[in-house]
Amino acid sequence: MPRRSKGLLILLVAAALLLAVAAGQHYRFFEQSWFEFRQWQHASQWKDRSVWLRDYQAAIQGKAIEGIDDDLSALTFNPDRNTLVAVTNANSRWLELSLDGELLREIPMEGFGDPEAIEYVAPGLYVISDERTQQLLLVRIGDETRVIDAAGAQQLSLAIDRNGNKGFEGLAYDSKGQRLFVAKERDPVRIYEIEGFPQTGTGQVLDVKVSEDAERDARLFVRDLSSLHYDEKYDHMLVLSDESRMVVELDKEGHPISQLLLRAGAHGLDDTVPQAEGMTMGPDGTLYLVSEPNLFYTFVRGGKAP
Repeated sequence: MPRRSKGLLILLVAAALLLAVAAGQHYRFFEQSWFEFRQWQHASQWKDRSVWLRDYQAAIQGKAIEGIDDDLSALTFNPDRNTLVAVTNANSRWLELSLDGELLREIPMEGFGDPEAIEYVAPGLYVISDERTQQLLLVRIGDETRVIDAAGAQQLSLAIDRNGNKGFEGLAYDSKGQRLFVAKERDPVRIYEIEGFPQTGTGQVLDVKVSEDAERDARLFVRDLSSLHYDEKYDHMLVLSDESRMVVELDKEGHPISQLLLRAGAHGLDDTVPQAEGMTMGPDGTLYLVSEPNLFYTFVRGGKAP
């Protein structure tokens, strides 16, 4: 081979390798591959003292929720009624769903710009996040509620790393520790911890404290955050990533220990979950998940995932 052609070939190979490395870093392939090995290696250590997503299998998958056409976002569990609660962001509706994905009730929401997350915090009380304005609003919803008006809600504005439609995408609540966790979607991925809000009793919000764990967030090998769930049984956090197509379980120190892949062929899924937007877990350990436009999924622990 002529020297000039050989040199060109070397340059092309080097460029291809650089592109492969850049793609691997961008999509976090290297961290994910290493974690998958570590997950298998430490299965015996964590399997009986964690949620252990590795053993979850799809039970209901891709069920279209009748009465909802599009923009299904967020999910939380209501232990008082044994139901699920979601929101839609385009036309702003509060939705109550059965545990098998049937629409039971809907309430219009007024004064909300882009509601992306909802979290049950106490009987009749929910925190709703407005993604673009980075506001958190505490609303009260009862059997008699016909309209949810943001004007009457207890509100907290944070305006942290504000960058348009990449704001507060997920919420989780630790009722024992009185902590609200807020997920920033991306650029950068962050999980903030808030103490002092919401104030579920009488009086005004006092001594609000906002903190973050930079080391934990740096270990998150996902491209974005779509939803959170705090598991009080183990004090572990579940994080949902739409772009990375996975749910990841974090231990008390924020180290990833198990994952559930949302791709076709994994965990009994026939098709890849198209756009996972909300996730929560029931007291029996069932994992509930919703995806745009209007799809409903459940996952139960039982059997080894592929």
